[in-house]
Amino acid sequence: MKRTLFNKSALAISGLMMAVLVSGCSMKPAYERPDSTAPAAWPQQTAASQNPGEGVSISVLDWQDFVLDTELRQLVDNALEHNHDLREAVLNIEAARAQYRIQRSDRLPGVDGQAGSTSQRIPASLTDTGDSSTITTYQVGLGVTAYELDLFGRVRDLSEAALESYFATEEAARATRISLIAEVIQAYISRAGAQERHDLTKQTFETRLISLDIISKQRKVGSTSDLDYLEAKGLAEQAQADLEVAARELAQADNGLALLTGVPVEHLPKPKGTDNRIIQEQLAPGLPSELLTRRPDILAAEHRLIASNANIGAARAAFYPRITLTGAFGTASSDLSDLFTSGSTAWQFIPQLNLPIFNYGSNKANLDLSKVRNEISVVQYEKTIETAFREVADALVDRETFSREEDARKALAESSSHSLRLSEARYRHGVDSHLRYLDAQRRDFNNQLGLIQTRTQRQVALVNLFRALGGGWDPSHTEPVTSID
Repeated sequence: MKRTLFNKSALAISGLMMAVLVSGCSMKPAYERPDSTAPAAWPQQTAASQNPGEGVSISVLDWQDFVLDTELRQLVDNALEHNHDLREAVLNIEAARAQYRIQRSDRLPGVDGQAGSTSQRIPASLTDTGDSSTITTYQVGLGVTAYELDLFGRVRDLSEAALESYFATEEAARATRISLIAEVIQAYISRAGAQERHDLTKQTFETRLISLDIISKQRKVGSTSDLDYLEAKGLAEQAQADLEVAARELAQADNGLALLTGVPVEHLPKPKGTDNRIIQEQLAPGLPSELLTRRPDILAAEHRLIASNANIGAARAAFYPRITLTGAFGTASSDLSDLFTSGSTAWQFIPQLNLPIFNYGSNKANLDLSKVRNEISVVQYEKTIETAFREVADALVDRETFSREEDARKALAESSSHSLRLSEARYRHGVDSHLRYLDAQRRDFNNQLGLIQTRTQRQVALVNLFRALGGGWDPSHTEPVTSID
């Protein structure tokens, strides 16, 4: 008997659910992607960089392929595993997914098991017998509480807005991941440059101390002037000050890389020279239009735009009647022992119509607010695209100009080194003065520092180009996800 009543209850509830699952129309405006002002080609590119056959396409280049140095790859892996910003971004994805599931659950009726009892005392003045009485009723069954028939698509639009917000959060996490990868690579490169500057400055300081000692001995025997001694002494003191600056920059570079990767400073790998090839340098930027489907920040901005468009539909639906259903099916009896006996079947069906009358101003304000927020999303989307295009254009300019500047500075450094050797030889043979020899030392030191700095900046520019083009993430992620389990 109990199984028969349970089966009847389940069939009744299933029939109720099938009856109320009505597909409502949506009142959201049709979404149209804003027109893009993408140029036909990137500005200020060389003929080689404009040739699509030159370089490695960024669309198929993951960060493991971009990074050629094995020690740097390990540091990036450590950062992706331990970095707090990335972990926070991943947790934001989980929160957005949970929020979408909560919103999506409103599209289906919730069925709850219900059991309870009701006791009521009736005074003597209200009974036929003239005696007071107490009535107790017991109920067991299944119930649906305040399920909204989504006739105008309000619940569906809210669910879509939550889904698009989740997608935007997911793309924001991808952008965080790309930025983290780029920051680790740049910190590694900057640390290598700081190490080279420190080594050069230390070597220069030691050389100038030797020169100062020689000048000091010559001064004692009267073979050189006080001016030569003071010039050499000043040059050594300047090198000592420069060495302290270089040591500070190197220590800060160590600390920055350790913070990003979670690796203690003493366990960091020894920096390599800036003339080593640690990253892929031949990158093909592709067409500007490809940036719209590759950069996570642009995709996130578009998802937010779609979400705001769906919110307009939900705000419009608020002007129309809202129908909610409440029902229950089960058994009821005044005696607990008779609760599941024949003839105790009970049901309740309470439809409710909610028609907005005096809250028109509030609904209109909500609709206006949704439209304004949609316009803001359009502006943010367009601004994101413009910013992305500028970042890529600037990175391309940096790549081209730093490459040519490095060639020029390399030639300048070689020339100044040769000039220093000649000046030293002429000074040793008494042809040139000591002041001219010191001036050659200063020029060579500055030119060597300039070459190291330009090499570092050129490689950092390549990393900026890699990030600006949306590289560094799984190349298989080319199509957006349309649903969540």
